[in-house]
Amino acid sequence: MAALGGGHGLSVTLSAVRRYAASVTAVVSVADDGGSSGRLREATGIPAPGDLRRCLGALADPESVWTQAFEYRFAGEGELTGHALGNLLIAVLTEVTGDFATAVEHAARLLRVEGRVVPATTVPVDLVARIDGADVVGQVKVARSHGRIERLSLLPPGAPSPLEAVEAVEAADQVILGPGSLYTSVLAASVGDELRAAIAKRRGGRVFVANVRAVEPESGGYRAHEQLRVLLDHGVAVDLMLYDPASGTPPVGDLGPSVDGVRCVAAPVRRPDGAEHDPAALAAALAALWEEGPR
Repeated sequence: MAALGGGHGLSVTLSAVRRYAASVTAVVSVADDGGSSGRLREATGIPAPGDLRRCLGALADPESVWTQAFEYRFAGEGELTGHALGNLLIAVLTEVTGDFATAVEHAARLLRVEGRVVPATTVPVDLVARIDGADVVGQVKVARSHGRIERLSLLPPGAPSPLEAVEAVEAADQVILGPGSLYTSVLAASVGDELRAAIAKRRGGRVFVANVRAVEPESGGYRAHEQLRVLLDHGVAVDLMLYDPASGTPPVGDLGPSVDGVRCVAAPVRRPDGAEHDPAALAAALAALWEEGPR
């Protein structure tokens, strides 16, 4: 299995997929320019490590002291304040090994991660959103923007993806996009030239997991079918959309068998509070789709 995205949404997907899949590769956006990741990008020039750190934790033993330490965030005052230990470790390993992807591999071995976690690009990238005819640059600014996003791209254009990421997307039984922030996580990981081409090259098994609540303000409260159209408009190919009919405000309801030629499957995948996906319910729904095979 391969899963693309970033942030908390992708970590939920990984928690679900590891329940039924023999192996999983997480392809993770490195476009974050805020918080600890942003500070390390500016100080060292490495791609953003934060979302990769979260995904490593999602595929590691949650009871391990190393996993808990990896997520430890420094408090108080001083230069370390706000930094997650895992982010600092990835930065140090990059300096020692001379390669960011290799650093992530070493961190995965330390945590005894079940699966692989690879960056979506081999170099730092910035998100560029066209809003009201003007470009907004940077993930933090894009996430906080209130205008309708017309187009999202990466800077620099043509930023390469690791061969491991491309091969994982091409060979996986199932490729999962989302859930998560539509522009700053899902598209940030899939809109790059090489990964978008790898997704398009496939014949089946491409699943988009729609968000169960609005991600404001960047996606303007888009409901499931509106989220899907944004992906398709950006050239990200999808075979099937998994959605919860009770999600959205007002609830999206029954979308019927397909939207824009994409098969739609409704399933109760939300937590009882409706705030996010329930990993066990999401695992059951995704496993059932996997057992069906590509369609």
